[in-house]
Amino acid sequence: MSVTGPGGGGTDEGAKTVHAFPGPVAGAPVGVRGLAARYALLPLRLFLGITFLYAGIHKLTDGGFLTGSGPGSFAGTLRAAHETAAAPWLVDLAQQSPQGFATALSVAEIAVGCGTLCGLWARVAAAGGALLSLCLWLTVSWSSEPYYYGNDLPYLMAWLPLLLAGAPLVSLDALLAVRRRRKGQQIFG
Repeated sequence: MSVTGPGGGGTDEGAKTVHAFPGPVAGAPVGVRGLAARYALLPLRLFLGITFLYAGIHKLTDGGFLTGSGPGSFAGTLRAAHETAAAPWLVDLAQQSPQGFATALSVAEIAVGCGTLCGLWARVAAAGGALLSLCLWLTVSWSSEPYYYGNDLPYLMAWLPLLLAGAPLVSLDALLAVRRRRKGQQIFG
C-alpha cells in the first residue's frame, strides 16, 4: 500500500509506503485523542506489572505459603482445588513438589511483573502472565460460580492486549528498538 508523501503529487518520487510516511495516517486520531490512543495500554501494563510483582514478593515472604500444610499454604490450596479443577492433572503435577512449585510460581510472577513494568521483552512477559493466569484459572478458580467471581479469567484476558501489542512506548523494548535502528542506519546508511 502506498500513499503520497508531502509534495509528491502522485508521482513515483512522492509515493511512499505507510511506514515511511512522515505524517499521521489518514483517519488516525490526532491531538489529545491520538496521545491517549498511543498510551492506552500503559495503565494496564502498570496495573498488571505491579500486581504480579507484589503477588510474587508476597508469596515468597509469606512463610505459611511455602510450608507443606496450613490454611494459607500452597499445598492446602492444591488439596482444596483438586476435586473441582478443570485440569486436575496440573494439580497432581504441582502436588508432587508443592514447595518447589510454590517457589517457581512466586519467582515467575516476579519475573513477569518486572518484565511488564520495565517493558523488557514485554510480549514474553505477557505470554508468561497469560500462561500463569490460565493455569490458575484451570485449577484454583475454575469452580467459581458464576464464572465472573473468579479473578484469573479476567487477568488472562487482560494479558492478551499486551501479548498482541507489546510495550511500544515508555519501555526498554522501545529504547532497544531505537538503538538497533540507529546502529542499522550507521552500518547501512
